[in-house]
Amino acid sequence: MSTSERHPHPGTEEAAPPGVLRRAIAASAIGNATEWFDYGIYAYGVTYISTAIFPGDTQEATLFALATFAISFLVRPFGGFFWGPLGDTLGRKQILALTILMMSGCTFLIGLVPSYDTIGIWAPVLLIALRMLQGFSTGGEYGGAATFMAEYAPDDKRGLCGSFLEFGTLGGFSAGALLMLGFSLLLGTEAMHDWGWRLPFLVAAPLGFIGLYLRSKMEDTPVFEEIEEQGEQEKNVLAELRDLISEYWPILLTMGGMVTALNVVHYTLLSYMPTYLGKELGLSTDEALLVPILGMLFMMVFLPFFGHLSDKIGRKPLWWFSLIGLFVAVIPLYQLMATTLIGAIVGFAVLGILFVPQLSTISATFPAMFPTQVRFAGFAISYNVATSLFGGTAPAVNEWLIDETGNFLVPAYLMMGACAVGAFSLLFLVETAGQSLRGTEIPGTDASKREVRSMDRDEAAGSAEATT
Repeated sequence: MSTSERHPHPGTEEAAPPGVLRRAIAASAIGNATEWFDYGIYAYGVTYISTAIFPGDTQEATLFALATFAISFLVRPFGGFFWGPLGDTLGRKQILALTILMMSGCTFLIGLVPSYDTIGIWAPVLLIALRMLQGFSTGGEYGGAATFMAEYAPDDKRGLCGSFLEFGTLGGFSAGALLMLGFSLLLGTEAMHDWGWRLPFLVAAPLGFIGLYLRSKMEDTPVFEEIEEQGEQEKNVLAELRDLISEYWPILLTMGGMVTALNVVHYTLLSYMPTYLGKELGLSTDEALLVPILGMLFMMVFLPFFGHLSDKIGRKPLWWFSLIGLFVAVIPLYQLMATTLIGAIVGFAVLGILFVPQLSTISATFPAMFPTQVRFAGFAISYNVATSLFGGTAPAVNEWLIDETGNFLVPAYLMMGACAVGAFSLLFLVETAGQSLRGTEIPGTDASKREVRSMDRDEAAGSAEATT
């Protein structure tokens, strides 16, 4: 059976059946949900984790716990360099099966790490090792999941389909946060510090098995199988890395700048906010957890809307709206959050809405920046290098700068700087809304359009010859 018979090409009249497309989206999103479930329970349980695993007073232990969160991101580029090229040479499906098992396994094992009082310095050592391994596996997960979804989605609905990956992001993060908050309310502070914080981590194991099952039922993407059948995929890892650096370095830099804007805002809003609201603005632990949870649930409602809108008007207009809106409004909104609990809820919700146009279009925008033969690796490497340097470190950097300066608006200033970097990078982005991802040329360029037309003519001629 030929590739075209198994998997009609996205964007054609014979697009993948709805059931296949839904399974592809679910198989991609479950990895996102698992990854962010871990971030959710870690970020929202950092108060409990810090006192259980790290030595020192509360402030020192919290900083150690946030630094451990950042350390896992420093390993992500190594994961990107390792898993990305393998995904372009061996296929998307095999790599995604391995990464989701590693991610969920590490999260599960964190819940079993003995306390500092029990094994001393080995407690933080084990936690750091598991978070580094988790970061290594995540380095291949997100780029692969977004690539998998993008190559299955119809060209004119890639924004809408991709928005459901970020639905998994916020859904996983919210589920982790709600679980941590629920156990906190149910068990009380003393039990949470003693053993209750471990329970949410143990939920990761079934999430990983569900993801593995969904991915095992899918074939590889039609776009990848097409170039594999033609023998145009990268032959080995070293050749691909050489091609990426020599031919596609401008795209790597452009995407890196956009990811910097995206993830400084993302990790400041989602991962650092509970610590910020509690320590800097004086909300209670439960209130500090509640504000971002409500904000994320509010954001989830708008993800499909903005994803669909990007299919109609393009990705770039939504990014311009988001970057400019955040740059202008972030200081007043942070000042609003510092007033009352209601002010914090409203301020976070508005920041979230301004951020959603970026978040909802990641999985449609970034994979489309690279041609098929280097797509997984290009996405994974650029995304993870920028995320490790400027995204995952954002909570610890914010905490340190606030302690040094005493200025509670530090996170707002960092977000403004990141948005400026993103806006400059956006100037160089090629618009790919509605464009095909097939072939070996950069999508959205004239060369890609000519290549796709030639492929369509060849397929039409082959079909006519087969009919006769």
